[in-house]
Amino acid sequence: MSSTATRQSFGPAPVECRETDHYREEYIKGFVDKWDELIDWDSRAASEGDFFIRLLAERGANRVLDVATGTGFHSVRLIEAGFDVVSADGSAEMLAKAFENGRRRGHILRTVESDWRSLNRDVHGRYDAVICLGNSFTHLFKERDRRKTLAEFYSALNHDGVLILDQRNYDAILDHGYSSAHTFYYCGDNISVYPEHVDAGLARFRYAFPDESVYHLNMYPLRKAYVRRLMREVGFQDIRTYGDFKETYRDSEPDFFIHCADKRYVDADS
Repeated sequence: MSSTATRQSFGPAPVECRETDHYREEYIKGFVDKWDELIDWDSRAASEGDFFIRLLAERGANRVLDVATGTGFHSVRLIEAGFDVVSADGSAEMLAKAFENGRRRGHILRTVESDWRSLNRDVHGRYDAVICLGNSFTHLFKERDRRKTLAEFYSALNHDGVLILDQRNYDAILDHGYSSAHTFYYCGDNISVYPEHVDAGLARFRYAFPDESVYHLNMYPLRKAYVRRLMREVGFQDIRTYGDFKETYRDSEPDFFIHCADKRYVDADS
């Protein structure tokens, strides 16, 4: 359901707001309308290059399910690179903006509003790849929600499919405090992004824009090793993790981790 609220509401104690379903109320229209200022499509495309296009092409992927479409950046890029893309999101506001962005660039996005925990009820067929980008997996606050979601992603894939999922480097934030070069993901000018509160169960990020509007997102601070373990326990095989699009990195350095998890069976002796 589309949120008609004009202001975000986290209740009387914002740092106690730790519910998976609350993200729908966080992505109100005013925030969604500013999201592309935060990303800056041209700068983002320049910073990540053809990283995701190359990963998908190396696996011979064609059909791609973008489960965290947001305002459509990756869906549009993949369509323009020749992939067959279906765009899903749990936020109706985000999907509406993605459709508008796609149409502005000459594309008609195939959009589906879906809760990840029941993804295969809403999205039919099987895909060569599922991509879950933009730090979106962090909106799941309960472990059972994360396990159910990963199982739904796994089920949506062909037998040799791949899941590509990214996350903030919460290990560095939890262990060393927050710092970011804003080089790769959030490339917009004169926009302040930082965590207002961090503990083991919450990272509350503040987004301040040049017009003095301020928004927040409450997210669960996922540790890298924990996400990799959940992927394996759900059934994914070989999992490779990149740091800011690089295969070699020191854990404390990247702003983001990108996990590339294969569904196909990998024989260790082969």
